[in-house]
Amino acid sequence: MGRGRVEMKRIENKINRQVTFSKRRSGLLKKTNEISVLCDAEVALIVFSPNGKLFEYSTQSSMENILERYESYSYAERNLNTTYKENWTVEYPKLMARVELLQRNIRHFMGEDLDAFNLREFQDLEQQLDIALKRVRSRKNQLMHESISQLHKKEKELQERNNLISKKLKENEKKQIVQTNPGQSSTMSFLLQSPSVTNLTIGGPSQATDESQNRDGYNTLMPPWMFHHVHNKG
Repeated sequence: MGRGRVEMKRIENKINRQVTFSKRRSGLLKKTNEISVLCDAEVALIVFSPNGKLFEYSTQSSMENILERYESYSYAERNLNTTYKENWTVEYPKLMARVELLQRNIRHFMGEDLDAFNLREFQDLEQQLDIALKRVRSRKNQLMHESISQLHKKEKELQERNNLISKKLKENEKKQIVQTNPGQSSTMSFLLQSPSVTNLTIGGPSQATDESQNRDGYNTLMPPWMFHHVHNKG
């Protein structure tokens, strides 16, 4: 059966308090030694018992060296904090005055709190507003030109896409026409690829051949009626 949870409050019984102190002190020293060995840390432990007895533990370096390091670190940190506080004490009024000046200038730019202005101050304020207005207009024009350039670029891209789509549509229409009228396409191809029409003979192929070879040296493939027409004309 495990131990119950110990309530964190002062032990009223003196004997029990002394026993608990001895046990907890031993455990604390053990944990201190473990962290120094496992983690290679420099540790210094100082404990005073209820009776005022001193118990201490330090790693391989002596207690004095560790305490000197602690004092040096604490002094440097205290000095840094002091310097920071001194600088902040000096800088804070300057920063507040700067903030107040900026707020007042903003009110003047908005046309407020101008009752105490003289002519020279009005001229300075007007000049500052003119400079600010020129900067605003310059930036606005720059953004407008950039926007127009982007629109032109998009227009060009859309035009190119439109041309490409139109080209593909025309190609698809041609393919559909060929697929719809395959006989017409075959006939056209046959007419383009067939040789010249041969001679037509009425009296038989032998008669046409004899006449074409024996009439004034004409050796052609023309029909007999055309051959006689040419011969009579000659």
